[in-house]
Amino acid sequence: MAAAKAGGFPYDAAPYTYAGPALRKHWKRLHAGDREPFPADDAVVEAWRAFHRGDFAAAISQGAKLGVRGVAAANKAAAVQATYLIDDDARAVKLLQEAAARAARAVQAEPEYPNAWYLQAFVLGRYAQRISVVKALAEGVGGKVRAALERTLELEPRHADAHIAFGLYHAEIIDKVGALAGRVTYGASAAESERHFQQALKLNPSAAVAWMEYANALLMIHGERKHDEAVRLYRKAAACVPADAMERLDVEQAKAELAD
Repeated sequence: MAAAKAGGFPYDAAPYTYAGPALRKHWKRLHAGDREPFPADDAVVEAWRAFHRGDFAAAISQGAKLGVRGVAAANKAAAVQATYLIDDDARAVKLLQEAAARAARAVQAEPEYPNAWYLQAFVLGRYAQRISVVKALAEGVGGKVRAALERTLELEPRHADAHIAFGLYHAEIIDKVGALAGRVTYGASAAESERHFQQALKLNPSAAVAWMEYANALLMIHGERKHDEAVRLYRKAAACVPADAMERLDVEQAKAELAD
């Protein structure tokens, strides 16, 4: 898809525009995963509106100008765009490094803001996937991700997206360094991965990404022994009804996994 290679949303954005009061009306559903409060600042509202309709470049540009107020919209957009819509590794890594720098400033400025911490973990996790998890662990990224997710859940225990990220954290470490080294060095365990995904799905069962990443985690930890269960979870993800552009990308990715 040419649009995808350019970093743009390659599907019809019309269902996800949320013009005028529609964004506030649907906010609770759109933010069931991260529990972000509706912004008091109109400029932040516009950054989120751009994010939800799939104009990720605008969300990054608008949000980044607003400091901590706009960091969640900017960083979430950067992570989604880098993960799904940018083929070039160097470009994606640069985008994620810029987001990580914003996140570092945000957690210093607003240490009681859950999504400052969550988005730090999110962008660093996507950065690790781009450069290789093993290389990222050597850079100390794993410890930063874990600490940020722990802080997120201290501040907001019902943060479903943080539970997804934590479940994936455990799985990726086990996949890359093994169960024993993962447990001893990074505190990673299959049981904890499972617990976090179960909690995420309890909190936000409509999230395609939760079902899909749970499937990915099972395959990383257990391999082909969990193939049938992973397929079941991918089907759950593919059947989700997306509420915005990010969720549409998640659903399409689940469909692609089933097709492979």
